Amino acid sequence: MTMAAKILVVDDEPAIRRLLEATLEHAGYRVVAAGTGREALNLIDIEKPDLVLLDLGLPDRDGLGLLPLIQAGGGTRAIVVSAREAVDDIIAALDLGAIDYITKPFDTAELLARIRAALRQQLASQAERRQVQSGELSIDLLDRRVLRGGSPVHLTPKEYGVLAALARHPGRVITHGQLLRTVWGPAQADHVEYLRIAVRGLRQKIEPDPARPRLVINEPGVGYRLEMEA
Repeated sequence: MTMAAKILVVDDEPAIRRLLEATLEHAGYRVVAAGTGREALNLIDIEKPDLVLLDLGLPDRDGLGLLPLIQAGGGTRAIVVSAREAVDDIIAALDLGAIDYITKPFDTAELLARIRAALRQQLASQAERRQVQSGELSIDLLDRRVLRGGSPVHLTPKEYGVLAALARHPGRVITHGQLLRTVWGPAQADHVEYLRIAVRGLRQKIEPDPARPRLVINEPGVGYRLEMEA
């Protein structure tokens, strides 16, 4: 049996949260809820939702600022559900990574249709990213398996977490903060030394010459990227 998708509802209005929770549960989804941005980030780290329904008017921060953090790990995306109707807000949300934008008040049937479409897009995107190949290094993101020259590479959970976060966006620089939030959690976002230790161990296991890395490349002061080799 396929497990139902898990959806995180982020809204500071209890009545809206209850409505969305009831609607989603009736539709067969698993639901968790948060009333603040801080709580939402903690639940994303713990619950690993498949999709986030995000209100922008949160009491502790603007929801727009959460969008890059939500997609930093590459595992989930957000649909904005907001009373803001200004075109500038809609464009900003989509530019920051929202997969869709729905204004309040909303029709529940339309909302569910948008959710189904977003989840289908998520599945297609995950399938495309399942296998990442760079030279002799092969990364299976669904089975969490790493091979080098056909032989298994045994990574610690943190080493694998860093490699998987880079492999979801090959060739793109992922910042120190994004990697730390994704792998260690929001509370550790400033502990760059944790990341350096994990990268050092990772390079020892996947690089042909760890002293001259060709796969996990450092962008000084910014972050790391996974270099794609033929």
